[in-house]
Amino acid sequence: MEPFVQRHEPELEAKGPSLFLLRPWTERYPGMTAGFTGREGGCSEAPWGTLNCGLHVGDANEDVVRNRRRIAEALGWPFEAWTCAEQVHGDRVTVVGAEDRGKGRESRGSSVGDADAMITTERNVLLTSFYADCVPLYFFDPAKGAVGLAHAGWKGTVLEIARKTVEAMAVSFGCKPSDMHASIGPSIGLCCYEVNEVVLERVIPLIRDMRLDESGLAVPTGEGRARINLKELNRQIMIKAGILPSRIECSEWCTGCSTSLFFSHRMEGGATGRMVSWIGIR
Repeated sequence: MEPFVQRHEPELEAKGPSLFLLRPWTERYPGMTAGFTGREGGCSEAPWGTLNCGLHVGDANEDVVRNRRRIAEALGWPFEAWTCAEQVHGDRVTVVGAEDRGKGRESRGSSVGDADAMITTERNVLLTSFYADCVPLYFFDPAKGAVGLAHAGWKGTVLEIARKTVEAMAVSFGCKPSDMHASIGPSIGLCCYEVNEVVLERVIPLIRDMRLDESGLAVPTGEGRARINLKELNRQIMIKAGILPSRIECSEWCTGCSTSLFFSHRMEGGATGRMVSWIGIR
């Protein structure tokens, strides 16, 4: 069953932001909010229309901030809780403390720092990160009250940012991987993600080092080209890190197939907006 379920309420359908809630977590754990945005219900003009949440794509700063405020309001969270880092397609994991709450919400220069993963045990902090095909990874340890977000494009996947996030939560908060839950959000799927030799030279060694079956992870499409399954590769990295397979949710939404719902950098030629993933506990 699809874990990311679009929120349908009359008032939101009329004017509010498109929200896909991580229902298995939000319904089970009091105070938990987690999910992913769609592309509609904002105020940005083309080609970022309309719910663009990225400050780095050329959109008007005031429109992006207005979109972010709309999302926070729809979630019932104060905008002051919105916290984000500057994503650099790397593997750095940063611990977000109370003093970091709200950083990056209105400008890139005020962000937590250069990091593609954030973890925290602070309450009333809304961790956020941004996407237009890359894979959003969610982490939650109910025993420690710890949450995390990681941004995994092909570079972050090859750098095993999923494993490094789990390890950082263990070191920083005493989390046990066997206690943790994880989720993989809407992102480009095997059906749409064809890559060239440069990417394959990095991805194939990882698949082989992990002793995984290449057939479902890298499907050849021609000389030096293949379609790769970033979602499943990240799921396998999570399992290798010690998270139980039964505790990993995986979205079937493909951003490449569903451009009426989501932004897709690849399918829209790079001229598009960014969705946001979020997680937080009151």
